Amino acid sequence: MTIRCEIVSQDRTVFTGDVDIVVLPGAGGEMGILPKHAPVLTTLKYGVIKVRHGGKEDVFTVAGGVAEVQPEIVTILADAAENVEEIDVVRAEAARKRAEEALAKGVPADGDAYLAMEAALRRSNLRLDVARRYRKGNRSPYSES
Repeated sequence: MTIRCEIVSQDRTVFTGDVDIVVLPGAGGEMGILPKHAPVLTTLKYGVIKVRHGGKEDVFTVAGGVAEVQPEIVTILADAAENVEEIDVVRAEAARKRAEEALAKGVPADGDAYLAMEAALRRSNLRLDVARRYRKGNRSPYSES
């Protein structure tokens, strides 16, 4: 028995498929969603979505959003999401460096600009951490999964 999973970011569909389990970073903590799950609506924290199907696990970063769970489908509407295998580590390092430099200059007069810099730093740190931990070829037998 499987449950349909759809992960959609603001600009594209990131994943669609029938899966055995979806693990996501809900507002109240990590949630495991199996087929026939009770209906739930939750906001998402910055974190990792794991999708397991047919003995395979796909890992995605998520930077906020909402998830709607129904017995037959999990719909994730993410502010930003990407497969760990698609993360451009060089670009994420550059984004982190730019955000750190901007924040080191002090708090800008525009509060929205500060929040945007802080969010960029959080997202680049998440992307780098997830790439190191979950990328195929980077895993050790002792890494978390």
